[in-house]
Amino acid sequence: MTNVNKNVQNMVISALLCAVGIVIPMFAPKIVIGPMSFTLASHVAIFIAMFISPVTTVAVCVVTSIGFVFAGLPFVVAARAMTHIIFAFFGSIVLKKHPTLLYKPVPTGLFGFLCSVVHAAGEVVVVSVLYFGDSLSADMYASGYLMSVLLLVGVGTIVHSMVDFFISVFVWKPVSRIVTIPVSFRPERRSLSA
Repeated sequence: MTNVNKNVQNMVISALLCAVGIVIPMFAPKIVIGPMSFTLASHVAIFIAMFISPVTTVAVCVVTSIGFVFAGLPFVVAARAMTHIIFAFFGSIVLKKHPTLLYKPVPTGLFGFLCSVVHAAGEVVVVSVLYFGDSLSADMYASGYLMSVLLLVGVGTIVHSMVDFFISVFVWKPVSRIVTIPVSFRPERRSLSA
């Protein structure tokens, strides 16, 4: 395959992940806790992009964040989405340097947890700035900073991110066996005798 064909293939896969990343929040179930809502699988396209390459990751993060704006969602949702660039780019760089990291359950869990903590920290910072700038809904202020920002955004994002991370790994393992593009993380192939 020529470089031009590989570039086109990478661009098409990035575009498909961007589309998936925009469509999932429209149709996936939402879990509402207090003033916050968490959309199941909303980070799957970002994690799968992270398994492919840093460039794909940044493209999917930027486009899905802009998609939230065009969908008419509150600014805080789009601002939280823009922070995904931080954890996802970090994760994609780590996977590029250590592609075998996700071959075993314990390192996979630790990597997912580390990405989730960075993910939550970014969202807490953005929501804190908006919180103290009086830019959020009355529900957020009624629940207080500890409940609304630290518990719901912070801890809630860690749990939500971990769930989406493991969904992504579950989806990516069989798909990566047939995808022909160069990727950072490709699971080990098991022999037929195993």
